[in-house]
Amino acid sequence: MSLTTPLIDADSLSRLTPHDVLIVDCRFDLADPAKGEREYLDGHIPGAVYASLDRDLSDLSRQAEGLGRHPLPLESALAQSLSRWGWQPGMRVVSYDAAGGALAAARLWWLLRLIGEKHVAVLDGGYAAWQAAGLPIEKGAAKARPASKVSLRFDDRLMLLDHAALPEVAHGALLDARAAPRYRGEVEPLDRVGGHVPGALNRPFGENLGSEGCFKPATQLRDEFLAVLGSTAPSSVVHMCGSGVTACHNLLAMEHAGLHGSRLYPPSWSGWVSDPARPVAKG
Repeated sequence: MSLTTPLIDADSLSRLTPHDVLIVDCRFDLADPAKGEREYLDGHIPGAVYASLDRDLSDLSRQAEGLGRHPLPLESALAQSLSRWGWQPGMRVVSYDAAGGALAAARLWWLLRLIGEKHVAVLDGGYAAWQAAGLPIEKGAAKARPASKVSLRFDDRLMLLDHAALPEVAHGALLDARAAPRYRGEVEPLDRVGGHVPGALNRPFGENLGSEGCFKPATQLRDEFLAVLGSTAPSSVVHMCGSGVTACHNLLAMEHAGLHGSRLYPPSWSGWVSDPARPVAKG
């Protein structure tokens, strides 16, 4: 089974054997960073390994560099995590979490796309969809796969890291995934100041999911994104959020909708406001 589409349902995943695919449990709670791993050990999809947003999908030691609250891991660090999980180039990967892909299954999906991997998908509906289907679970850590030597490079064309270049793309092409009150600057529970990058548009990532916690149909998502973006080409769109995590959910949703080629601004709002001289818009 090919994983060339960004989503896979629980039934389709259940028909893949552990030999066919690497399954990665990405459950995480910002308020309790250890909770996701505790829940993983208490029960997870058989064969799944665990990825921590803080340890594996980010490098918190780089926060002082103005790269936001969840800076990207270095290429060498991501390679070590993938090697530890027994991943090899070309291997199919499915990630899941308990938030419909938003924390942080979509982040891993994007990181793998960043190194050129195409056969990677997010479990639609996450762990809840697997449980709702009555599919088996296992407890404890998964049996380790043989580690392999991994060498990788990030494709810089898929992201924008230059703070100074952001205003050039902001108007009509910068899409902020945070909830509307944070975008407008009415509340800010995490970062130095509230508001948004001048010219940025708002598409809260939570609007990508339907009432059952699964992604909306591709045609509906396409119409909704185009209603926000207007005539802006998908390949011109740059995504951001608070720290470069939930923005990946919008990027995944656009790919699911057939709106291909958008990029990520990984530092996002927390990186932007790390310099008080940068402009902030409200409302």
